[in-house]
Amino acid sequence: MTDTSLIARLRDSDLWWSFSRSPLTVAAALVTLLFVVGALFAPWLAPHDPFDPRTLKLLDAFTPPAWTADGRPTYVLGTDNQGRDVLSAIMYGGRISLLVSLAAIALSVTFGVGLGLAAGFHGGWVDTLIMRIADIQLTVPAILIALTLDGVARVALPSTVHDQFAVWVLVLSIGFANWPQFARVTRATTLAERSKDYVSAARIIGISGPKIALKHVLPNALGPVLVIATIGLALAIIAEASLSFLGVGMPPTQPSLGTLIRIGNAFLFSGEWWIVIFPALALMVLSLAVNLLGDWLRDALNPKLR
Repeated sequence: MTDTSLIARLRDSDLWWSFSRSPLTVAAALVTLLFVVGALFAPWLAPHDPFDPRTLKLLDAFTPPAWTADGRPTYVLGTDNQGRDVLSAIMYGGRISLLVSLAAIALSVTFGVGLGLAAGFHGGWVDTLIMRIADIQLTVPAILIALTLDGVARVALPSTVHDQFAVWVLVLSIGFANWPQFARVTRATTLAERSKDYVSAARIIGISGPKIALKHVLPNALGPVLVIATIGLALAIIAEASLSFLGVGMPPTQPSLGTLIRIGNAFLFSGEWWIVIFPALALMVLSLAVNLLGDWLRDALNPKLR
């Protein structure tokens, strides 16, 4: 199949029709794409390297945005207390936030879908055990689980080593906290699919249970999982920012958006408002755009709304 035919099929699909006729969704997609491109190509697109000590100028600290009376054209959104360009810091910080969030959601999906598929397909004590564990975890706030796991990592690892592995500690913390919702949705879909004729036919011709679950049942469960993963990505971005804001996330030497907000919050009432306002706006706009995409995908994949 050629690329041209793939593009033609995409343009003729219901998803593209729904997407192209929703200006809000198109705007959200463009905003998300802008953030992703800015994060991926930050070393080439950012005006400055905010994390290279050789390029920092302490004399430029607390420079206001360029459009103010004391602003400078070289610092469009101003600088922070260390002379770092706020715009460049947001681009580099967004890179870390997106990396942590995407990796955490990938971990949640892999872990949750696997357990949900096993629970729904096998049933019995396997289903009871997995779902009771998920129910217990759902009673505990996800951020509390993430704080607990991060605290355990801080006790188990030396401070210098913890800073080096801070990204992966955050990924494990957020990813482990969010797997139950993926397990529950996958289990529900699996319970509906395993009683259908094509599963019975696969059993009759001798296909093994794990192969039936992975090759036949799992593809039918990916639609709802994709919707939850998109919405969960926005929640993961906020969770990472919350942990970093509380001081248990990324270190100041490798700040994410949450770390930038925590640093800027100390100077909000001293007049340097731009240090916290612009990272907070970036976090809000990114989370809102991803959330809008998730809402559109949920409606687009719902056959009752077609």
